[in-house]
Amino acid sequence: MKQFLDDQFLLTNPTAETLYKNYAKTMPIFDFHCHLNPAEIAGNKKYRNITEVWLGGDHYKWRAMRACGVEERYITGDAPDKDKFFKWAETIPQCIGNPLYHWAHQELKTFFGIDLLLSPATAEQIWNTANDLLQKDEFTARSLIVRSNVTGLCTTDDPADSLEHHLQIAREGTFPVKVLPAFRPDKSFNIDKAGFVEYIGKLGQSAGMKIESLDHLLSALQQRLEFFHQVGCRVSDHALDPVVFVNATPAEIDAILKKALGGQVPDEVESQKFKTFIMLFLGRHYARLGWVMQLHVGVIRNSRSRMMQQLGPDTGFDAIADYSFGVALAKFLDALDNTSELPKTVLYCLNPRDNEMLASIAGCFQEGGVVGKIQFGSGWWYNDQKDGMLRQMTALANIGLLSRFIGMLTDSRSFLSYTRHDYFRRLLCNLIGEWAEAGEAPDDIELLGKMVQDICYNNASQYFGIDLARS
Repeated sequence: MKQFLDDQFLLTNPTAETLYKNYAKTMPIFDFHCHLNPAEIAGNKKYRNITEVWLGGDHYKWRAMRACGVEERYITGDAPDKDKFFKWAETIPQCIGNPLYHWAHQELKTFFGIDLLLSPATAEQIWNTANDLLQKDEFTARSLIVRSNVTGLCTTDDPADSLEHHLQIAREGTFPVKVLPAFRPDKSFNIDKAGFVEYIGKLGQSAGMKIESLDHLLSALQQRLEFFHQVGCRVSDHALDPVVFVNATPAEIDAILKKALGGQVPDEVESQKFKTFIMLFLGRHYARLGWVMQLHVGVIRNSRSRMMQQLGPDTGFDAIADYSFGVALAKFLDALDNTSELPKTVLYCLNPRDNEMLASIAGCFQEGGVVGKIQFGSGWWYNDQKDGMLRQMTALANIGLLSRFIGMLTDSRSFLSYTRHDYFRRLLCNLIGEWAEAGEAPDDIELLGKMVQDICYNNASQYFGIDLARS
């Protein structure tokens, strides 16, 4: 029986072991989509204890704790940090079979050098050991990033954000990792959502104007796009739930916007027209600026309304959606392509049944002179685990080119989540190793090793066009 989490973890054949050890393991990381807090990076935050750095904001862990019947006060409530940690220690032994069991112990081992299995019996020792280490300079926010061999990362930022923390980091010039914003303008076109009118007011303030018409809105968005670009942004990000495509004239969109600003709720078709128009506007500007557009599709947001009201969004109550969106997505991409204004685009789906669809749509819009212009993104959210990652990579290999894949991202709020890149790399090496061992790929370790290194880092580094050289 193999030892749990040993050096050959997830590596089941000799070729995989060689690919991982000699090619994948030491490759740097470009985290082109995450939810790390730029304020914590700018302030080089030092964490008071392991609960704050490990459990705060991690709704993966929160869901597991709820499934074990843990009361909410020990999850997102006012219970003492030590009590929250001990409730997590009671939960983790029940997580065997869930990727959390792997990730949690990878994080303890990688960052804290702790080989113990977390449980009620070991909780006190791990709590004390980890908290002692967290007082050292090697465990500040910036140090955790550097120790993870990260060369660059893109946070997720609203168009109305001042980007003060990104500007501070750049102005100081002492942090060797690029910390760049990503443009997340969903609130500007989700006209059917509560808070839209208030948000438009906030967006207008950030642009120094009052938004009372479509022209005003487009002007404000363009101004914020230019500002983000000046700060180094080269990536946008969108949650499209679902993707829609209904054409309309500017006059129609102006009337729909004024209707919403006047306190009326647009109907479903009007909302779809508005979202389509604004997304096309944004896509054209992304192409003009040379940005990469990321589209995340397939989520039922805030499915438990009572908890949404109590805790707000992104607290563990989103689910996998089953709606149909392929035709709308293809029409959206085609509309931009018809005028040669389709930017580089990464497509992510939460429902794995849509893997082959997205991989095939991506293949329709590739372009000469741009390597892998349309990407089928890595296994996302509920799919960033062993089966999900392998399904995504296999679908891409079958329908597109795995060799041109831009690889893994953390999509996390935790500075300890960079171990997920190691998890991904082991699975990648094992998949390619299995092909080689079965005679389905050549016995050419240099060829396969280059493919692995490209997927781990090189492809993304080239694709996003960002200078990641460490200062």
